[in-house]
Amino acid sequence: MTMRYRIAGWVLVLFLLGGCGTDKLVYKEGKYETKECSKELGAGKHFLAGRQIDRIVVDKSDHKMYIYKKDKIVETFRISLGKNPNGHKLKEGDFRTPEGSYLITGKKCHTKYYRMISISYPNQKDICDARKRSISPGSGITIHAQPFWNGDGKGDDYTLSKNWTNGCIAITNDSMDFLWYVVKSGTPIQIRA
Repeated sequence: MTMRYRIAGWVLVLFLLGGCGTDKLVYKEGKYETKECSKELGAGKHFLAGRQIDRIVVDKSDHKMYIYKKDKIVETFRISLGKNPNGHKLKEGDFRTPEGSYLITGKKCHTKYYRMISISYPNQKDICDARKRSISPGSGITIHAQPFWNGDGKGDDYTLSKNWTNGCIAITNDSMDFLWYVVKSGTPIQIRA
């Protein structure tokens, strides 16, 4: 089954369940409108328990994200990384995507990047390493979707061919629509070099 059919199936399921999503790409003054997304989060309709995944693995060298359920890959997404993709994130502002074991910590609607899924960076090791160097490890690392100018996905090939984030992991809006409903807080994410 192709990604397009899976996404179409999810949209149908959400429509039948009374969830939002049909107006996901509404813009207001050059930004995503977050009213429906926020309403969905507030009502707890941002997760489908029967579809829950077990873990996420990000392979920085292959620019891929692998979604696992019961030790089987159920989806693979192309990704973009921080502007300085080589090596582990060491400090705030280095534009690197962290490497290591983390957890998903939450979800939020975003006017610039559509939807975001937060990652538990920095973990205790990152904090200790940064303290030893007397620097800030940074924070706010997420998996996020595309900027509003690429809301229709026509620029996906361009954005996914570049490393352009401040250290986050960027996926397409279609990929986010899948991930949003199958991941919950506490899901492990492994980010590899």
